[in-house]
Amino acid sequence: MLYYLHQLSSEWFGGLAVFKAVTFRAAFAAVAAFSLCVLFGPHLIGFLRRKKIEEDVDKKDSEFLKEHHAGKKHTPTMGGMILIGSALLATAFFARPDVIFVPIAAFTMLALALVGFYDDYIKLTQKGRDGLTKREKLFFQFLVGGGVGLILALYNDPRSSTQVAIPFVDPNFWPTLGWFYVGWAAVVMVGSSNAVNLTDGLDGLATLCTITVAVAFGILAYFAGHAGIAEYLSVPRVRGAEELSVICAALAGACLGFLWFNAHPADIFMGDTGSLPLGGLVGLVALSIKQELMLVLIGGVFVAEALSVMIQVTSFKWTGKRVFLIAPLHHHLERKGWSETKIVSRFFIVSVLLAVFSVALLRVH
Repeated sequence: MLYYLHQLSSEWFGGLAVFKAVTFRAAFAAVAAFSLCVLFGPHLIGFLRRKKIEEDVDKKDSEFLKEHHAGKKHTPTMGGMILIGSALLATAFFARPDVIFVPIAAFTMLALALVGFYDDYIKLTQKGRDGLTKREKLFFQFLVGGGVGLILALYNDPRSSTQVAIPFVDPNFWPTLGWFYVGWAAVVMVGSSNAVNLTDGLDGLATLCTITVAVAFGILAYFAGHAGIAEYLSVPRVRGAEELSVICAALAGACLGFLWFNAHPADIFMGDTGSLPLGGLVGLVALSIKQELMLVLIGGVFVAEALSVMIQVTSFKWTGKRVFLIAPLHHHLERKGWSETKIVSRFFIVSVLLAVFSVALLRVH
């Protein structure tokens, strides 16, 4: 919205021209999202406490987790409302609405936040149910992911828009999926959304790792939208992708603001209301700039968490034995005796290193 102020700069005030710069708007989007979270966070926490919208640790599958996390029993949840709301408002103010990726990103955040909200609502209001069933949740997630994939497939040139870029491989050999791209996009977004959801089990863990992933993809989005840099680094050139860097900055700022209250010991949890749209948005950005395969490396912590659950379920189903003491991986480490702060700190360090390494890899042609 504020982007259009630069058009008035020659008539009224020359300083308004800074709103044309992507880097300026990205920085202000991060600051605005952070400020909104910090400003309205205490009010939301107070409201949730009054309404007794609190974490129910009794619904955890493991007796160890019920005992180990007993102190979190009355912590307010559904804090994703302030996180996603702040990111959306910052995006609305500082990103260009005429670039197709911006309304798609807003739709993704809002739609998946509603799915997560409904899931949290069921957990809190129906004692016999632990939220949506797996099939119900996947149905809504694939519905959103498939719709987004369809829009991306129809955007610009049909051939290039459905290509899957493979790092370090000549673009001439990149596969074009055609209409199968819709399914591919849905799988990427659903996988990313659920991976963040599974990681959200310790104070600040999903929030911190999302910050590093958002910053890394914000940089990649800026590179993809800049013709000169994209050509120099041999990355896919995507017109308008630079606006995704503003959205990533807003997301990172909102996560920082939420971390103000979510750091151990947490005053509030994001719930599925926050974790589902966080992961879905990251998947969307990766798809939009043709870096979905890099998502595996940049979001390595999320991937490891998701894989630990898949390995655990598969192993128990086919052999009756568990590979991990508890899945996901962070709970396994808790069971091994690691403290919560140590797990979160070390996972964050790994996430930062993966993000830095991934961006540095772009220099390797």
